[in-house]
Amino acid sequence: MFIRSLYTATKIDSAIAPFDTLHLKVFYPAIATGSEAERMSGVMKADPSKGPMPIVIFFSGINLGAESYAWLAMQLAERGIVTVLFNWVGETLPGVIGLTVGVDIKQVRPNTYGSGPTTPAISAIHRALCLLNVSGPLAGALALNKIVLGGHSAGGTMVLQNAEPRYFNYVVGGFCYAGHTMAATMLGWPAQTVLPCSSNMPLLMLGGTRDGVIAASSIRYGNADDPALPLRRTFENGISGNRGDRYFVLIAGANHFTLAHPVDDSAGRSFLDLRATCDENAARGFMANLIEAFIYDVTKPTHNPTVVALLSHSLVSESHTK
Repeated sequence: MFIRSLYTATKIDSAIAPFDTLHLKVFYPAIATGSEAERMSGVMKADPSKGPMPIVIFFSGINLGAESYAWLAMQLAERGIVTVLFNWVGETLPGVIGLTVGVDIKQVRPNTYGSGPTTPAISAIHRALCLLNVSGPLAGALALNKIVLGGHSAGGTMVLQNAEPRYFNYVVGGFCYAGHTMAATMLGWPAQTVLPCSSNMPLLMLGGTRDGVIAASSIRYGNADDPALPLRRTFENGISGNRGDRYFVLIAGANHFTLAHPVDDSAGRSFLDLRATCDENAARGFMANLIEAFIYDVTKPTHNPTVVALLSHSLVSESHTK
């Protein structure tokens, strides 16, 4: 088996050119046939023994290139999970251009939140995946009704706000690292407001005890500069009910960018972060295993091991289930 990737692009109808295009990289397990066409093009078909495979649509952090998460996409693809990374150049803040998650500001204000998706990216990527499932190396290989959203930082916030069956009936769960739903006061929310997440969806929330970016951003939400508080409050107050398949896991010594590797320090806000005090390679490996277990628990409920079986790991500083 080989891990291969293919590139494609999709348009955002509501965006203005030239900032209306998402560039996608789709990782998948493939099998080589040795054909001349394969050797000349480098294109290999998806491994048919895997059957229709679950899909992860992953949102990078703002101004973090998709390549920082290729290590995770490769590991998930090795386990038969097709993983989509993407780059979207557009507004990160009004008038500021960078790599964006495409927040629809109109949908995150007090009078509109909860009425629809807060990013148009999910629908556009799903449309592209539907086309890939018709022809080419991924034809028939995609379980289009088993899509899990993943994300880091602001990308994680997109997961928490949009893993909602009312918006997308093909999304079955969501995971994030350093993502939360504390609302920015500049959008009209009272200080310390926690926006609700879906009560009908399995969720895995990951974070680090050394997250300097969240601590430095606390002024946006009216919080104390506690790296874990926005995540903890999101889990405790933003997620209702007690389904038993929503998890909060804090990694001892991990910082804001531990999940991303390598990190391009020329963009973004990595200068705000605290120094990680854990073995970050070990932390990434553990988190990938945890994410994989979560995805299989969500898409193939008989799979073992489960998330719960991994929560006793020495890197886990704090964990809760609801």
